[in-house]
Amino acid sequence: MNPWQLGTAFALDLILGDPKWLPHPVRVIGRSVTVLEPALRRWAASRLGERWAGVLLTITVVLSAYGIAWLLIALTAMIHPVLAMAITIYLAFTVLAVRSLGDEARGVLDRLRGSDLVSARQWLSRIVGRETDQLSQDGVIRATVETVAENTSDGVVAPLFYLALGGVPLAMAYKAINTLDSMVGYPIPPYREFGWASARLDDLANYLPARITGLLMVLGAGLLFGQARPAWKIMRRDGRKHDSPNAGIPEAAAAGALGIQLGGPSRHSGLVKEKPWLSDAVNDIQANHIAQVIRLMRTVSFMMLILCLMALSVF
Repeated sequence: MNPWQLGTAFALDLILGDPKWLPHPVRVIGRSVTVLEPALRRWAASRLGERWAGVLLTITVVLSAYGIAWLLIALTAMIHPVLAMAITIYLAFTVLAVRSLGDEARGVLDRLRGSDLVSARQWLSRIVGRETDQLSQDGVIRATVETVAENTSDGVVAPLFYLALGGVPLAMAYKAINTLDSMVGYPIPPYREFGWASARLDDLANYLPARITGLLMVLGAGLLFGQARPAWKIMRRDGRKHDSPNAGIPEAAAAGALGIQLGGPSRHSGLVKEKPWLSDAVNDIQANHIAQVIRLMRTVSFMMLILCLMALSVF
């Protein structure tokens, strides 16, 4: 992938976001997981069998995503190089989520500003895995900031990283890993064993991108809010408190940048999960913190794009 193709894909994401009328590879990946899961579970008669079924699911989906993307670009190149270039840019555009992440978070913010907490909870449920129907306004804001911070890594920095590192096929393999983790990578029944491979592979794939995201958030916090030092301090102090080896890094950096506490108890599938608190409550949490974390996400996105364009230009 060359710098011009990556820059064009990024611009398309800013303009179009995630229109539902366009065919999207990630939705295809999600459907394949939905079809394969019950088929593989049929012969998983034990905990070990479930784990191996999950391993097979992970290998199949990830390699298929990589192989189909590679084959599609190779076949279109045989027809015409311009067609291959168009397919490359389109597929690269589909793995990025700058516009859609900002739009979804802004949807929550608009409803809170309209004093419609019920609607804000419903909108939030579209982008988080936790239960939202009993959240207070502070809880809705906190969950929104957390998901924007975490998905700055998963939905922007990591895809750009893999596009620059290995082009569209590697980025598509990453999106397959990320999709698998979001669908089956839960440490609770019935996914404790079946989703083990997906969760571990997602931890590995996001290890470097999460730390790059944290560093860029510290820089962004300095540029936007003059809060680079608190963001750095909280990221180093609290980034490892999260049960995920990766999600806590950008969440802690964002918490330090905004001077608010993130984390705390959340409800998933009827069970309350006690997440550690990140940062100190320097500021009272307010709806405007959603707007601030969106600005931080976009700033980090542009900084990562510049780094990737520089890397592609040199190598």
